[in-house]
Amino acid sequence: MVRKIASNRITDVDIRLLAIFKTVAACGGFTAAEFELNIGRSTISKHISDLETRIGFKLCHRGPAGFSLTSDGKLTLEAAEDLFVSLDRFQERVDEAHADFSGTLRIACMDHSSTNPEAKVFEAIRMFRDIAPGVTLDISHETPTVIEDGVINGKLNLGIVPLHRKSPMLTYEDLYTEDMRLYCGRGHALFGKPTRELGLDRLRSFAYVGLSFNSPNMEIHQELSLRKSAFAQNEEALTLLILSGRYLGFLPTHTAKPFLDAALMHELENGTVRYTSRMSAIVRKSASAGRRLTTFLDCLTAAHT
Repeated sequence: MVRKIASNRITDVDIRLLAIFKTVAACGGFTAAEFELNIGRSTISKHISDLETRIGFKLCHRGPAGFSLTSDGKLTLEAAEDLFVSLDRFQERVDEAHADFSGTLRIACMDHSSTNPEAKVFEAIRMFRDIAPGVTLDISHETPTVIEDGVINGKLNLGIVPLHRKSPMLTYEDLYTEDMRLYCGRGHALFGKPTRELGLDRLRSFAYVGLSFNSPNMEIHQELSLRKSAFAQNEEALTLLILSGRYLGFLPTHTAKPFLDAALMHELENGTVRYTSRMSAIVRKSASAGRRLTTFLDCLTAAHT
């Protein structure tokens, strides 16, 4: 089948339609995108149809069977994401010539960072907002692997991850630490019992839950040879599994504290089942980081000094 030949020039109309398509794809359909775009479903549908006409092929399936991207739609989405990253880099360079700040700063970090008393990311945000009120902050929670990949490929400007292994493509700035301890939940065989004399052989007899990606959590599991019986994608999921009373697992002390206070968790204290995780800001190595990113890094450093 011969495809229609699309225009070989990208116009501002194409960029606007691609932005709408990107939002629809991120929301997983037209209905959810209504709230994000603040326009009606029929209008969104027309915009997507217009984009399909302009580029010459079908981007997505929509109807009773649900929303899904075609193979061409997936390729177009990847190209659109690269396009918007390039536009953002252009904006950063333009910002260098102006006294004010604008554009978007994309940041990702692991979950539960807001409850760590040593984490002052919120103070850095406050400082940055006062300096650059025109910059839009786009902040998300992701796994360290996703964050590292996002910073390397330019989809994220900055990430905050536990220091585990260093990539030659990234620079690292130490920020704060997390004190990690081993816990069980109410209903577990070890709940409420003295564990200071508890040996590793005994701990290894119980089911253990750990994070499913390369991290200090995975390192300690391998070092102690704990019996991993469940995997968690983030600390929220890990907390739920520990609270079930059927698994042992490591959590930051600040995350576990409210559950300890409510007698829903118990810390296993034998002096060896603990570790410290150092959280670092990561950015891609480049000749110029741009004023937005440089300023936010300065705010992060000042907040954690």
